[in-house]
Amino acid sequence: MVKGKEAFELILSSIDGMVKEHTFHPTRKWRFDFYHIPTKTAYEFEGIIASKSRHTSITGYTKDCEKYNEATKMGIKVYRFTQLNINTLEQYLPSATKIF
Repeated sequence: MVKGKEAFELILSSIDGMVKEHTFHPTRKWRFDFYHIPTKTAYEFEGIIASKSRHTSITGYTKDCEKYNEATKMGIKVYRFTQLNINTLEQYLPSATKIF
């Protein structure tokens, strides 16, 4: 059985209009793990379980906040997932999308 980030990537890669590692900002190099172009929706998998994840430092977390706030200003919905809530992914997918 596929779990965690592997499942996240497998599911989102199979959706029409979904782009992996999408750069969304005109002047910054910010990217989303996955971006659904038709609905302007981003999907991020937060790797906070790793002991040296940038998401666990105050600097890294602050930079993520800046990125997500800017995306929101641009009209992009951002959904964030971890190992613990990845099982809720289906309810945030574009309408009419079913997992397997």
